[in-house]
Amino acid sequence: MRKNHKIWLLFTLMLIFVLAACSGGGDENSSESSEGGNDTEESSEGNASGDQTITVTAKSEIPSMDPSLITDSVGFQWAGETLEGLYRLDENSNLTEGMAKEGTVSEDGLTWTFKLRDAKWSNGDEVTANDFVYSWRRAVDPDTGSEYGPYFLGGIIKNATAVSDGEVEPEELGVTAVDDKTLEVELEKPVPYFKSMTVFITFMPINQSYVEEKGEDFATEAEHTLSNGPFKMSEWNHGEGWTVVKNEDYWDAETVQLETINAKVIKEISTGVNLYESGEIDQTELNAEFVDQYRSNEAFEVVEKPYLYFFKFNQEANEALANADARKAISYAINREDLVSVILNDGSVPAEGYVPSNFVSMPESETDFREAQGSLVESSEEKAKEHWNKALEALGTDSVTIELLGDDTGTSKKTLAYYKDQLESKLDGLTIDVMEVPFKERVRRDSASEFEMEAATWGPDYVDPNTYLNMYVTDGQNNNMNYSSEEYDSLIEKANGEYAQQPEKRFETFMEAEKLLLEEDQAVAPIYQDAKAQLFRPNIKGVFTTSTGPEFEFKWAHVEN
Repeated sequence: MRKNHKIWLLFTLMLIFVLAACSGGGDENSSESSEGGNDTEESSEGNASGDQTITVTAKSEIPSMDPSLITDSVGFQWAGETLEGLYRLDENSNLTEGMAKEGTVSEDGLTWTFKLRDAKWSNGDEVTANDFVYSWRRAVDPDTGSEYGPYFLGGIIKNATAVSDGEVEPEELGVTAVDDKTLEVELEKPVPYFKSMTVFITFMPINQSYVEEKGEDFATEAEHTLSNGPFKMSEWNHGEGWTVVKNEDYWDAETVQLETINAKVIKEISTGVNLYESGEIDQTELNAEFVDQYRSNEAFEVVEKPYLYFFKFNQEANEALANADARKAISYAINREDLVSVILNDGSVPAEGYVPSNFVSMPESETDFREAQGSLVESSEEKAKEHWNKALEALGTDSVTIELLGDDTGTSKKTLAYYKDQLESKLDGLTIDVMEVPFKERVRRDSASEFEMEAATWGPDYVDPNTYLNMYVTDGQNNNMNYSSEEYDSLIEKANGEYAQQPEKRFETFMEAEKLLLEEDQAVAPIYQDAKAQLFRPNIKGVFTTSTGPEFEFKWAHVEN
């Protein structure tokens, strides 16, 4: 399996999370194992028929295939394979040909012009510039109810915020179809990473006449989806899985070799291992119980990625969490090294900051942002007790109860139990009530701020520190934990405004903001940076990870028989 070593490998095919992370939240790794396959010998059953068909796993149901409404990584993955924006990412995470043949920017950095190629939708309609105009307007139209539209386009595309606030009509958005094959985009300010942003699912085109024809049914069933990407959805058995097949109308169809990709929703890793051993699936994630057993197997691999797991503290939902000492105590109390080496045992590493390691380099340098900043995260039982005692004194109590929200899958349950034990054993008087809910429900609660403390996750939407650090500006689209700091807001505004075209000052400002977020305010508590151990059938070639966009890219994949 080819891997991208230029940028830290992103995402695993278990297709979970994220809240962003890229979901506005996401929770712990995949699923529980109880009794798995005992053999470490490679099964020869997979793809025995010799055709270009593969079967992979997914942790959860797809909540939606509507690019304006998708907020989770499962939706990102499969909408990303069935839709194509202005660009795609190649195996080195470089922008490569998509719907745009070329893109140029004005000298002042405010106007982008994209020339589109001749391409068709899977119903035979031409892909036009209006498909992008309609999609982007729809994403910021308050009537749509998009979470990511206002977040990603706001402050980027001219008038996006005014549209999403209902102050002007969607037609005032700074995007214009000059003609069928020319798209013009006006920005609010120069955005160094704008071209990279267009890979994100919210920027995908949408066929207006098709949406209007389908109405509320749009993107809810396989027969109500439309594709302009390498694959199209042919089946969708809700709760069980789905199938995508090669889109013969895709402009670059001759490159696509896979004919069929089946995805099965499998929540238990032991089930996935057994199905892999029996040849019924071609990929499955492994947890700590199976890693040592399969480490020498030809199909074993560890996929590392800049995906951060952390605690969100809702400062309005629980009085104790409004206290900075309480938040610091919780962060200090977690032994991150034991978590990744014993509980996870999948290659994950302790977090050192909110911007992950091996994600983005300093301007004009190969020095990693994390290396330049240094670690801002520490585990210390002594410091945890010190801050906890201060918090109890300030709160005027000797006992505190906090609800911890997380996913209801196996490894998530184990990590949530670990967090509960760590916190209750080290912080006298603290009771952690664990609330385990299905992924879709946790995403809903996260978005609605219906949590006290959450085991969350975030993955990058583009290669820039801003994709992590702009989450916590006051009233920001993903700041659903009621954190507010005028100083922090000012730093992020400077980084993206005054210093937008001064890279060194911009990154220095991001570093200052990260220190404020973690060292002074402890608004969140980074826990670990993700990696996934998995089995992937060795005769499936050309699948690779990318820094943003779909978790895995199948356009160039094939089965070697």
